[in-house]
Amino acid sequence: MKMDSGLTAQQQGAGRVVAVVVTYNRLAQLQVTLPRLLATAPEHLEVVLVVDNASTDGTGDWLATQTDPRLKVLRCATNLGGAGGFETGMRQAMSQFNPDWVLVMDDDARPEPSALEVFHAHDRRKAEAWAAAVYHPDGRICDMNRPSVNPFWNPVVLRRTVTGGGRNGFHIGRAEYEAASPTSIDGASFVGLFISPAAIARVGYPDGSLFIYGDDVLYTLGLRRAGGEILFDPALRFEHDFSSIGEDTPRITPLWKVYYWRCQLNSLAPRKWPVLERQMLAAPFQASKASIR
Repeated sequence: MKMDSGLTAQQQGAGRVVAVVVTYNRLAQLQVTLPRLLATAPEHLEVVLVVDNASTDGTGDWLATQTDPRLKVLRCATNLGGAGGFETGMRQAMSQFNPDWVLVMDDDARPEPSALEVFHAHDRRKAEAWAAAVYHPDGRICDMNRPSVNPFWNPVVLRRTVTGGGRNGFHIGRAEYEAASPTSIDGASFVGLFISPAAIARVGYPDGSLFIYGDDVLYTLGLRRAGGEILFDPALRFEHDFSSIGEDTPRITPLWKVYYWRCQLNSLAPRKWPVLERQMLAAPFQASKASIR
């Protein structure tokens, strides 16, 4: 599916983009992410809304010194977690700024310099959400942010997963990252995800009660289940300065993330998967367990 780039951004419906960045006690990362965002031309990024989850590391003081009029800060009284931060930020973005797209990301993630320009260069009306290709700073694919296809909606993917594919069985691979065209997906992370008002009208806002992890998978799966289209565009490149599970190793670190990894899989099809659970969890869990022997 080739994208038509013969129209202007406004004709194609890219329109007003508002970025929502959730931060908590990672000032050094925010000091990289915010300038990167604000270096984007105003016609490509109208507002940057930083949701400060009651940081105690000087984040609030530093944000108060920033003078770019596109920067808006929403200071939370308590730490709402990533899920609560995204719910709060998206609600504020929609009610206050009337965006055509809400772009969500963590404080340690940021678009590559041309990403927003690329977003505006193509017709984005083909999907209600667009997922970016997320890489580590050294150029490796960021495995934690690899989009997925629900194996329980696709017999071929289910068979591949059960017969030894594990996590690679239901997450998109290198071929999709190198493709010239977008790929339809079912699940994506809140790093470089462009969400339209149409998507929000379908499924509402993320579940802030989850606090951290799982909100993005449940949200995007819910959008697909409700009939919304989500496309992965490899030309939209993001950087995530984060390491938890690598492309070259199945080990998840720190170990508490094994629990969230299991919950993420469980969200795909509860009550249906005792055999599949063993297949998809075995490699990362065993490697993580072995690392502390």
